[in-house]
Amino acid sequence: MNFVVNDHNIIEILIVTYIVSFLLVFVSKKLAFHIGAIDIPNHRKVHKQPMPRLGGLAVYSAFLFGYIMYGSLTTQMLSILIGSFIIVFLGFIDDIKPLRAKDKLLVQLIVASIVVFYGKLYFDELTILGTTLIFPTIINQLISMFFIVGAINAINLIDGLDGLSSGISSIYFATIAIIAFILNQKQGLDVVLCLIMLGSTLGFLTHNFPPAKTFIGDCGSTFLGFMIAVIALLGFKVTTITSLVIPLIILAIPIFDTALAILRRVINHKKIGEPDKQHFHHQLLKMKFSPRKSILIIYGINILFSAVSIFYVLGDNQVAMVIYIILMVLLLYVVMNTDILFEHKKKGK
Repeated sequence: MNFVVNDHNIIEILIVTYIVSFLLVFVSKKLAFHIGAIDIPNHRKVHKQPMPRLGGLAVYSAFLFGYIMYGSLTTQMLSILIGSFIIVFLGFIDDIKPLRAKDKLLVQLIVASIVVFYGKLYFDELTILGTTLIFPTIINQLISMFFIVGAINAINLIDGLDGLSSGISSIYFATIAIIAFILNQKQGLDVVLCLIMLGSTLGFLTHNFPPAKTFIGDCGSTFLGFMIAVIALLGFKVTTITSLVIPLIILAIPIFDTALAILRRVINHKKIGEPDKQHFHHQLLKMKFSPRKSILIIYGINILFSAVSIFYVLGDNQVAMVIYIILMVLLLYVVMNTDILFEHKKKGK
């Protein structure tokens, strides 16, 4: 039986999970210093002093508390709980001692397969801009696994500036919840999880907004990516999300940044997993924006993409298209006038 969200407990869920997350961040900081899960500054990092990086444990713990208080047990939810525990534990180990990329990818695939095959949580069909694509079940399952792994790594990859991954994730959770309320789909598990995750993430973001006092770590950024993908897949089951366009638009910034990072490394003959200092937020910093202003600019762009998805759901495609075109022109300008794609770009070349 699903938990039904109403106007009263929306605020309750948000406040309870926010407070739990906010308070547990203090515990996660002490634990990080105790076990050596510290992010040491180097030439690629924006921060100037060692930072604890287990904030994700506070987010995850608040999520579990919120689920116990407001969720219900189903096979789908059990698969999510199993998958989330594995992905957080993997990130926890990685925060203490970095793991090989291929080992992490293998575990992520296992996590995705648990959700898809045990939880039976996958795309039944794919609808993009009114066109429905129907594939055999096994293809839909493989696409869903790719979607989960892709979301995990996209959020993890953009986590390079104070408040970035947690802020973008918060916007995503809030947008899906708003869409659910617009469509009167309050009874879905996706809505409950959105509210739980929104409160939990905002509780951490209070500590992480520039200048950050702690980092979310791989245990947190990968968990956020995992939950973003899971909520999207749940949304398809209860028709909160009626088209694949909706989550893709809301996640435009991490998708844009991830795609360009991969392409940039291929062009420059580097390993896909090799870190660099050419991401979207780095470009804003190079334009002399402060970390706080850079993050606010990215939030603003992301909110506009979320507005596009909301207008799309409302059926006002004309407004959605105008905003979308403006944003695409803006991102194209960034590509053409920075070294986000071609490293060491010189003026006039």
